[in-house]
Amino acid sequence: MIYTISALVNNQPGVVADVTAVFRDRNINFKSISCAETEEFEVSRLVITLDCESAIIKSLLEEIANLSAVSEVDTLERNDFVDRQMALIKVGFTKDTMTQVMQIFEVFRADVVSMGQETITVEITGDEDKVDGLIKMLRPHGIRSLCRTGVVALKRGDE
Repeated sequence: MIYTISALVNNQPGVVADVTAVFRDRNINFKSISCAETEEFEVSRLVITLDCESAIIKSLLEEIANLSAVSEVDTLERNDFVDRQMALIKVGFTKDTMTQVMQIFEVFRADVVSMGQETITVEITGDEDKVDGLIKMLRPHGIRSLCRTGVVALKRGDE
C-alpha cells in the first residue's frame, strides 16, 4: 500500500540522513521524498511516500518519532490531505508535430518555460496522476530530459 508520511523536523544538518536511515535499516525504498523549510525557519517539513506493508508503517512512525530532531510525524490519509508534484519536461518537436505537442500542453495546463529549435521545456504541477498522464502523452514525441520533484503535502482544513 502507498503511504504518505509527513514529519516536522529541526532544520539542521544531518536530520534528513537520520530519518532516512530508519528506512535504509529496514531496506525500504521511497517513491518520493521532499524536504524544505516551513513558515518557521528552524523547522522543515519532510514528506515521504513509500510502498510498504501496513504492519510496517506503525513501527516506522514510532521509530521516527523517537528521533530527537523530530517534533511531529504522521501518516496522511488519502482524503485528509492535498498533495502536489512538479515536473520539468523537455520534449522534442518538429514543424509537423508542434501543434499537437502544444495541444497536449494545453489539455494538461502545462506552462512552456523554455524553447529551443528542436525542443520545448514545460512545467507541470499537479497530483501524481496528472504528471504521469502528461509524461505518458509526451513519450511518443521523444522526451529528451525529465526532472520531477517529490510529493509535497499538507492536511486539509484548519488542522
